[in-house]
Amino acid sequence: MKESTSKEKVLKKVRNALINKLENPFKDVDFTSNVFFQQKEGPEVEFATKLVENGGTFIYCENEKDLGNQLAALVSQKGWTNLYCIDKNLSGMLQNSKIHFSDSDKDFKKLNVGITPCDFLISRFGSIVVSSGLGSGRRIMVYPETHLVVAKASQVVAELKDALVGIKMKYQDNFPSQITTITGPSRTADIEKTLVMGAHGPKNLYVFMIDDM
Repeated sequence: MKESTSKEKVLKKVRNALINKLENPFKDVDFTSNVFFQQKEGPEVEFATKLVENGGTFIYCENEKDLGNQLAALVSQKGWTNLYCIDKNLSGMLQNSKIHFSDSDKDFKKLNVGITPCDFLISRFGSIVVSSGLGSGRRIMVYPETHLVVAKASQVVAELKDALVGIKMKYQDNFPSQITTITGPSRTADIEKTLVMGAHGPKNLYVFMIDDM
């Protein structure tokens, strides 16, 4: 008799397992409980701590005026000249703060700093949730060397699942085609185990959090 191939042997085991089902040996396991430890600090503090641990920079702002002042100071300090923004609300803030920026497609490839809003901030991981539903589109979050994110304290949620629920409620019937979580600046160590920053996106990440609580 011809011996069965490895593939046939595997498929036979799968068929037998489906036919002869066993009782669940883990009946007492609570699959609904949280697998993470309880966070020690408030969600905003936890987010800031994790963001910094991941290599990002956190900047607290008392209000929108303070945001404009701190952003203008940072732009001046870093000598940024190619700031790009197409979000309408942020564009108004930049104009009021007398911060020069461009929103022209012809200038996009010259930019070195992009500024966007976000959908949510996840305190557990210090992650930023963005989607194609935001007015800034997709490319500005991955193309520039430096990514500036403007968020509100009320956008902080504890876990990823909370952010996904919030996304569903926010967009409802107009669900975005892309949802991305950003955890710190882009980095990779795939090549010879050498850490390279900015390999697949921005190598500098700043989060400005406005206190609206």
